Amino acid sequence: MAEVYGLDAFAPREIARRVEEIGVAKARLPLLQMVMLGILAGGFIGLGALYYVIVASDASLGFALKRVLGGVCFSLGLLLVVVAGAELFTGNNLLAMAWADGRLSTGEVLRNWLVVCIANLIGAAGLALIVHLSGHTAGNGGAIARTVVEISVAKAGLSFQEAFFRGVLCNLLVCMAVWMALAGRTVTDKAVAIVLPISGFVAAGFEHSIANMYLYPLALLIQADGVLAPGAPVLSAGAAAASFVPVIAGNLVGGSVLVALVYHVIYRRGAGGAPPAGN
Repeated sequence: MAEVYGLDAFAPREIARRVEEIGVAKARLPLLQMVMLGILAGGFIGLGALYYVIVASDASLGFALKRVLGGVCFSLGLLLVVVAGAELFTGNNLLAMAWADGRLSTGEVLRNWLVVCIANLIGAAGLALIVHLSGHTAGNGGAIARTVVEISVAKAGLSFQEAFFRGVLCNLLVCMAVWMALAGRTVTDKAVAIVLPISGFVAAGFEHSIANMYLYPLALLIQADGVLAPGAPVLSAGAAAASFVPVIAGNLVGGSVLVALVYHVIYRRGAGGAPPAGN
């Protein structure tokens, strides 16, 4: 009966076909549209990070509860991207599937990733400025401001290896969330598909490059105000900038290789434009 009314979820082989077709459309968006959608996505992920920090700033919560509840709140970001519509660099790593099938050139994929990543930075950093000017970080007796800086210092202080592999694991889960959201036909389906993978990567402390594009600028703005107590951890702008290299590289591997190319081999390689039979 569900199939009659079109309420059944798409099977994995159908998701693979949809990911490829959507990837082609995304790569060939007009530049202005791509930039504007990228700015929106950066802001949306920043809103998810803002929501997470509110939970993380509550010292009364235990470690696991703080991480899991904060992760559920962070899911707001990808839910906005998927349902409202936006172009997110980490999610767009799935374009590698259409590239592997020969439907996109290397130049088209790299153009999308570069433009969208820069647009995400503009959106995330722009939101950080607006949040700073709003006085939001003074909330919870200044604990929000302190938490933003502490989180940012810890992220920027990771070794190259730690940051890279946390980036890999993060985008493995982000792209699986996007993949599973494409199985759904309703907003409820998409929300259910998104929340657990996203809350999982946040709870585990993995690294999302676009979330960092919101947290780092906000931390630097907070420090510039001089509101932190003497001896508080300080974020170095150089360390923050350098940390993007392993995290972005890890995000690319996690999304493009471990999700897009793996599923390409399973469902699309040699398909000749049609998905193979079975799931």
